[in-house]
Amino acid sequence: MSARAERDALIGVGLAFTAGFVDAATFIALTGLFTAHVTGNFVLIGAELVSTSSGVLAKLLALPVFVLAVALTRLIALGLERGGSAPLQPLLAIEAAVLSAFALAGVVLAPLGSPDGAKAISVGMLGVAAMGIQNGIGRVVIGHLAATTVMTVNVSQAVIDLTDRFCGVGDQTQIGARLRRTLPAVLAFAIGALAGAFAVAAMSFWCMLVPAFILIGLMIISGRTLRS
Repeated sequence: MSARAERDALIGVGLAFTAGFVDAATFIALTGLFTAHVTGNFVLIGAELVSTSSGVLAKLLALPVFVLAVALTRLIALGLERGGSAPLQPLLAIEAAVLSAFALAGVVLAPLGSPDGAKAISVGMLGVAAMGIQNGIGRVVIGHLAATTVMTVNVSQAVIDLTDRFCGVGDQTQIGARLRRTLPAVLAFAIGALAGAFAVAAMSFWCMLVPAFILIGLMIISGRTLRS
């Protein structure tokens, strides 16, 4: 594996861990709000409307906030590329800043009160925005890597590739290359989710600084990639 491929792999694993961490921690801290894959909120909206529980407004707002974050990520990437700059480092910096704001807002505004209250929604939308940025990064900057936020596609592809490898069909070289992309991302996301669940229970919103620091590390790694 080349140095660039190794660095890409580290970036993919780091982002997958970040998404799992943030999604699990936010789900626990903010009454079932999904940040990394906001379409999951649609299912929860239906369930909560039937059971007349709280948190519906935050889940309804998550989609437009997520869409806006992805769109802004695309616009920033286009502007940087037209100016001759690589967009990965600046976008990781923006995501790290939004995650840091997410952590600090959660700490300062605690206790957040009702899931549909202004404080909880304000904090939750910062988490959604951060993951919207990461989803945008995954599509417009590092699309050659496995998805880092939603693991359903990765798991499905890995199962197909493992089945094909067992049956001896298909291009085994390509299958092996795909497995080296998808399996680490799935594992990193799962480990991140476990870490996020335990971390939010122990540290409350301070734990969100952990993925922010990881993103800073990924910025350093991506900078080395650019110079190589």
